[in-house]
Amino acid sequence: MKAVVLNGITPADQVKLTEVPIPQVKPGWVLVKVRAFGMNHSEQVLRLSEIEAPYIQKPVIPGIECVGEIADPSDSGWKVGQKVVALMGGMGRSFDGSYAEYALLPAHHVFPVDTDLPWDALAAVPETWFTAWGSLFECLRLRPEDTLLIRGATCALGYAAIQIAKALGCRVVATTHREAKLPLLSEADEAVLDDGRLTGRVHGVNRALDLVGPRFLKDTLTAVEKGGIVCNTGILGGVFTLNDFDPIKDIPNGVYLTGFFSNYPAQHVMDAIFSFLKEHRLMPRYGRQYAFHELPIACEALDSGNVNGKIVITV
Repeated sequence: MKAVVLNGITPADQVKLTEVPIPQVKPGWVLVKVRAFGMNHSEQVLRLSEIEAPYIQKPVIPGIECVGEIADPSDSGWKVGQKVVALMGGMGRSFDGSYAEYALLPAHHVFPVDTDLPWDALAAVPETWFTAWGSLFECLRLRPEDTLLIRGATCALGYAAIQIAKALGCRVVATTHREAKLPLLSEADEAVLDDGRLTGRVHGVNRALDLVGPRFLKDTLTAVEKGGIVCNTGILGGVFTLNDFDPIKDIPNGVYLTGFFSNYPAQHVMDAIFSFLKEHRLMPRYGRQYAFHELPIACEALDSGNVNGKIVITV
């Protein structure tokens, strides 16, 4: 089969497809024929720096998610040809991931799905929608009557969160730090240019999904109403930790701070996501589609940051 194999730091212009053996099935694992997959910032991080870390099993095929069909069910009890999605659990780091025509994956991170979505749209769902879903419902406990602030909304996760919240019936305030991207937030009720300070500029917000992260998190905490909940899920701001953070002083009285970590997907959550998509007749958004043989070009697009939304590869 063809795949991208990493042995060390690999800029986009050095990414290439090579021939490798189709993985051999073993108990507890299933072989998936990859039909499509979404690309993620974490795969860029892997190629450009994390690949040097001692915990990365090299050589490795990157890719933390995919959609496809069961090629060999091993001892899972599933059927050949069954439609599945897979994500996280060490994909593309602890074991080979989805930048390949076949992927051998642990059964506990592969999930059968009932959906009529085409492969390209389906590929936009697993990691992005699971993260948005967990952030909005598990962490923010979002309800139709809520006003949701999405800080850093012009990304794949932001677009998914807007789709979910609007389908639920929420009022949505979405932000971007680039004026040229304000038109991309047309599905939100209000689009705001983020200059680093939203406190006093947004009103009535009782739920906030912060995708910018620690860079402006303190401001997000003071931008919501008393009784509001803030979920920090992203790190688009390029700051990964909060230094000199005083929870007593920096979290306003009556405001709640939480965060979502997407490493623990479950079948019941994936079922809920696909039921929601079907019930509300939603088509997952993505930014651009490439064919599998165009993966090196797609990596260049990922590194450039010029694609608005998810990059999807169809195999």
